[in-house]
Amino acid sequence: SSVRMRQERAVSLSKMAATIESGNAGAANKKKHLGIPEAVFVEDVDAFMKQPGNDTADAVLRKLDEQYQKYKYMDLNLTQKKLRLKNQIPQIKQTLEILRHMQKKKDSTDSMETHFLLADNVYCKATVPPTDKVCLWLGANVMLEYDIDEAQALLEKNLATASRNLESLEEDLDFLRDQFTTTEVS
Repeated sequence: SSVRMRQERAVSLSKMAATIESGNAGAANKKKHLGIPEAVFVEDVDAFMKQPGNDTADAVLRKLDEQYQKYKYMDLNLTQKKLRLKNQIPQIKQTLEILRHMQKKKDSTDSMETHFLLADNVYCKATVPPTDKVCLWLGANVMLEYDIDEAQALLEKNLATASRNLESLEEDLDFLRDQFTTTEVS
């Protein structure tokens, strides 16, 4: 049922984007953020009401309310993505710190004492011998063994990508908030 609702919302969002694009053929060259349609600012109410599909004030208000609700839904999704990225970035940085520490210790003969996370708030004391291999969780219950140098390069690339995506999401959220304001004013 929730999958069907998401599919219906996705179809509805794409229809909204298509409707706004067709209604604004002259504005087709304007920049779009993540496919977020730009809200139309109504400067001349009389001319706006004469457009096809704007027969009554109730119909126009219904359309604007529907558009506003879709913007709220997009805002919720983008905010959730932003929170995931904000949680992911510190984890990547922490893993990079551990890798750098292991890099320093890999040529040593001394074992490294550490605490290993078994479950939430449950740790076990562990002794790790010097190694040049590490295993990284890639997601979807997949773990892969890497050389420390390869793992470090992969995590640095992932950190750069996550940071870039976070900046892009911030811009998209700012753009979306502008669309909220424009829709509210209309």
